[in-house]
Amino acid sequence: MGGSESGFAKISFLDRVLWKLGIEKDKTRINRSLLDAAKVSAPHIVWIEKGNMIRPSTLKRLRRIAPDARLASYSEDDMFLAHNRTRAYVAGLPHYDYVFTTKAPNVDASELPSLGARRVIAVDKAYDPHMHCPVAVSEADIRRYGADVGFVGTYEEARARSLAYLAANGIEVRVWGNGWEAWNDRPPGLMIEGRAVVNTEREQAYTKSLCATRINLGFLRKLNRDTQTDRTMEIPACGAFMLAERSDDHLRLFEEGREAAFFASDDELLEKVRYYLAHEDERAAIARAGRQKCLDAGYSETDRMRLMIDKCRS
Repeated sequence: MGGSESGFAKISFLDRVLWKLGIEKDKTRINRSLLDAAKVSAPHIVWIEKGNMIRPSTLKRLRRIAPDARLASYSEDDMFLAHNRTRAYVAGLPHYDYVFTTKAPNVDASELPSLGARRVIAVDKAYDPHMHCPVAVSEADIRRYGADVGFVGTYEEARARSLAYLAANGIEVRVWGNGWEAWNDRPPGLMIEGRAVVNTEREQAYTKSLCATRINLGFLRKLNRDTQTDRTMEIPACGAFMLAERSDDHLRLFEEGREAAFFASDDELLEKVRYYLAHEDERAAIARAGRQKCLDAGYSETDRMRLMIDKCRS
């Protein structure tokens, strides 16, 4: 995770109200800046991340300014779910040549195409090779960020139940992320940090937390219909051991038992945690193989971006 030390941007009350109405304010005048840039650069590809602030009128004007340019939208969120999108995003969908998504269900004719998207392409998540890589951790780093079992992510009820099950069976887990401090009836054995752990210019805290933790848990977020997450790539890319929820995508991306470990129930989660805590060499070998898979299979952001640009050029 990169970004601010809180892990998320502060949102005003007015912005929250507008978001409920499907509106995101263009505070940075990005629509004007986009048109101005297109006038002087004659782009071949106009790349828009998500596009919740981009008005359909802006996309129409881009067509006139740069008629040969391909317009592409990319998002890691599930943009078919209403809470992730604005009215402007939906109205703009028909104007894009390509809509890239990391949520495979969005490709289905009943999802983004039903909202007007003409060509929807699913791509896998990716890792930042400059940020998500093995780093040396000191004893101080291990005390500050490490654990036998750790999880980085936002609170969700299903995740809390699984962590409570581990704690009830004697497993100590360190949890980083937002929303956990409101979990009042949590059992002992859970170290709830109550804050995000992020990489900043001063400290690679997130990367160190993965490298300093013996078993890194990877939960899928049900609200987002996850079959893979950012952590899917980031944990193995750091040369850290990943124990994640089993899904078709996870099984496709990493060989089970050789490049990562997976679970499908709390009982299997507990069994795998106990096993890999007791088998240090096997766990380390899997972590190394997971890192190598990220390198060999082209899971980096650079590789992913190259794939999408090639699609735009085809």
